[in-house]
Amino acid sequence: MQQQSGIDIQDSLKGHFLIAMPDMVDFNFYQTVTCLSEHNASGAVGVVINRVLPSVSAKAIFKELNLAYTIDADAVPVHIGGPVHENEIFILHGPPFAWQGCLKITPTLAMSNTIDLLTAIARGEGPAAFIIALGCAGWAGGQLEQEMADNAWLTCPLNEKIVFESPVEDRWAAAVRMLGIDPGLLSHTPGHA
Repeated sequence: MQQQSGIDIQDSLKGHFLIAMPDMVDFNFYQTVTCLSEHNASGAVGVVINRVLPSVSAKAIFKELNLAYTIDADAVPVHIGGPVHENEIFILHGPPFAWQGCLKITPTLAMSNTIDLLTAIARGEGPAAFIIALGCAGWAGGQLEQEMADNAWLTCPLNEKIVFESPVEDRWAAAVRMLGIDPGLLSHTPGHA
């Protein structure tokens, strides 16, 4: 197995959910599900998919950027993508993937943050499935691995139905259930086997 500074390339968590354990004390991540878009020896980055800004819609972003938008823009929520780069826009989306700066996560999911994609979404011409987020989550090299060793996170391959179709308030429990775990029985006290 090839390694990059202690990380097995095959063990990268790119394309996985990072599911916060119930006893997570960092309020930025309490009961969150993060979709990891990159994970390598330099660190990891992703977007939290189950937190929404209660008083902001995509319409506010489109107006701020002077983009023409459809009448539906007010119904498009803006997610709190994480505590890093909180003033930057990150878009998780399905196909098509021909946008500038499009980072493929899986064969059917990507992350972008360019104006061409945002303009298309504002006009109703973008991908059918997308999440607009302000900010992202980030970890320095080795930081996520240490947090995992400290039992702060569960992981599983991402599920696009949870990302795009599950109600926001149900995404954490749905991701936990993917592991065959009843969320109500998940211990608040981690341990090592």
